[in-house]
Amino acid sequence: MAELNKQDYEPGTHVDLAPPVSQVGITGWMRKNLFSTPTNVVLTILTIYFLYKVIPPVLNWAFIDAVFSDLDHRNECREIAGGACWAVVRARLEQFIYGFYPEHLRWRVNLTFVLMFVALLPLLYDNVPKRKYLLWFSLIYPFFAFFMLWGGLGLEDVESAKMGGFMLTVLIGMTGIVVSLPLGIALSLGRHSSAPIIKVLSVWYIEFFRGVPLITLLFVASTLLNYFMPPGTHFDLLLRVIIMVILFAAAYIAEVIRGGLAAIPKGQFEAADALGLSYAKSMRLIILPQALKISIPGIVNTFIGLYKDTTLVVIVGLLDPLGISRATLADSSWQGLSTELYIFIALGFFISCFAMSRYSLYLERKLDTGHRVK
Repeated sequence: MAELNKQDYEPGTHVDLAPPVSQVGITGWMRKNLFSTPTNVVLTILTIYFLYKVIPPVLNWAFIDAVFSDLDHRNECREIAGGACWAVVRARLEQFIYGFYPEHLRWRVNLTFVLMFVALLPLLYDNVPKRKYLLWFSLIYPFFAFFMLWGGLGLEDVESAKMGGFMLTVLIGMTGIVVSLPLGIALSLGRHSSAPIIKVLSVWYIEFFRGVPLITLLFVASTLLNYFMPPGTHFDLLLRVIIMVILFAAAYIAEVIRGGLAAIPKGQFEAADALGLSYAKSMRLIILPQALKISIPGIVNTFIGLYKDTTLVVIVGLLDPLGISRATLADSSWQGLSTELYIFIALGFFISCFAMSRYSLYLERKLDTGHRVK
């Protein structure tokens, strides 16, 4: 056999043989990750047993024995089956989405929500067709959304108190995310400024808002702020909350970007100076792009935290999804169904936050210019 192989293949020309079946595919992955050591074998068996005990009852409660019909009372669910009563979600679904926004005007919310993605596309992706023209739409979209949601210029006015549900969460979260990023960049650059006044003011701002809980700032926005305004002045509560959220998030973004700036080698600054670039051009063309790329995980993490923190607005009387759920549970028809409501709300937040984290990974891969070993 050795003679046959020697005659059939010259040195260096032997064909590559496929790896053993036990080392590749699902079998190889299981051997490597689940059964590589005695400890892993024990942990894998215990985990499988735990999932065997937990998953079937959860599936039975959430799907098999659950009630999805459109009913008006929790007792009607119990008469049909003993699982989850998702009828409470169906009964209050419109409130979870729109709050108490007038039903005949909800087309304005739907249109604003759809066009939000159109406005975000050229900002998130650089290969969108007609991107230059879409950027102009992105620039005017905030003003368009404001008039569509609140009214004016011929549209029927809608009070902020009627806005609620996930609509309110998206409104506060997206506004805070979009506006706090450029403000945070400006604060971070101000902290690195050589002008003493700008640097001191930036440091004071950042340290103050990072040292005060958001819940305290929301209380200030809802109550104390009125004491500092002229008598008879009305400042919309929702706008006050949005402003406080923006100011709070900008301080955290500034610190994240400061970390990115600190991670850039000093040679990059010296190279920009050697090229004769002004401060503005060196920051715009060399320093900031690198700092922002380094800071992507921290920025997205801050955005996700900000988006979840929008649930705090319930303490100032705004009806976000948690506020809607509390109002629903106060109804005697749906008392005792808090599990279904909180699972539904958690799922909504998970989908939104997971989408942001996936885009963060996409952006990191796209901007990765490091040298990898093939």
